[in-house]
Amino acid sequence: MELRNLDLNLLLVFAELVREKSVSRAAQNLGMSQPGMSNALSRLRALLGDELLLRTGRGMQTTPYAERLAGPLDEALRIIHGVVNMEMDFDPFTSERNFTIAMTDIGEIDFLPNLMRGLERVAPLVSLSTVRKGASNLKDDLETGAVDLAVGWQPDLNAGIFQRRLTSSQYVCVFRKGHVLDRGSGSVTLEEFAAADHLVVVAANTGHMMVDHDIDRLGMRRKVRLRIPHFAAVGHILSETDLIATLPGRLVNRSIVPFGLAWAPAPIQLEPIPLNVFWSAKYHRDPANQWLRAMMFETFRESPPHVPPGANVPTPGK
Repeated sequence: MELRNLDLNLLLVFAELVREKSVSRAAQNLGMSQPGMSNALSRLRALLGDELLLRTGRGMQTTPYAERLAGPLDEALRIIHGVVNMEMDFDPFTSERNFTIAMTDIGEIDFLPNLMRGLERVAPLVSLSTVRKGASNLKDDLETGAVDLAVGWQPDLNAGIFQRRLTSSQYVCVFRKGHVLDRGSGSVTLEEFAAADHLVVVAANTGHMMVDHDIDRLGMRRKVRLRIPHFAAVGHILSETDLIATLPGRLVNRSIVPFGLAWAPAPIQLEPIPLNVFWSAKYHRDPANQWLRAMMFETFRESPPHVPPGANVPTPGK
């Protein structure tokens, strides 16, 4: 007999009839009518070529064939029940899994220190890898599981992708302490901004690119003396030159102390860039992915740059 020719619901009926040896009680247990149960028993008899249950002076009794079939069938139904009701679990304390997160070098500088400290506490064997991905490749990698989460500004990630806001990034002017613009007043004029020598990070497919577009759209011409493709060297360069840069406030907060930097609000209105966490709908209910998302938000800290002494300016990101 081929399974495709069998109504598997009849196996549930058979198991209940064998247990109860009563058509009426079996029907009640399964929420069926008695005529419906009788009809199902007739179908089983025709399908299996055996009476299965016989009426005797001691009530309904199973045939030898039904008794031989009952044990293996009960075990098979138990296994099926366990499989369909299985709750996958994830134990971070014992897991040795490597997770992959797509993020920029800003994300690495800003998010990874707190996240790694969190992993040290609750998941000592878990490891992380970070990658850079364009929007088209990133969607495919999220859906295949090659990338577990993405963090940043990804407006093209839509269908089949979940997202949740982590924070937004307000941009500010940054320069070394002792720079001519470091007056403690907390302000830089348009003229000073235009006259300064600028360092610009050319970061395609990131929110930083949108800030540069906003500056150009507002007609602000900068004297760009240096262009670099990443943020990791910015603190080193600013600390030893008279260049200034327009950078995310969260990155500035990480850089002020180690590089001896100062900052002031930008003299033009720049919209904050949203930073979201992205994951595939395919892994929305995956326990490991759920745990990693929770860790991202649990270890995240809102920490905008400190306001310069004596300055009366709004805090970036607020």
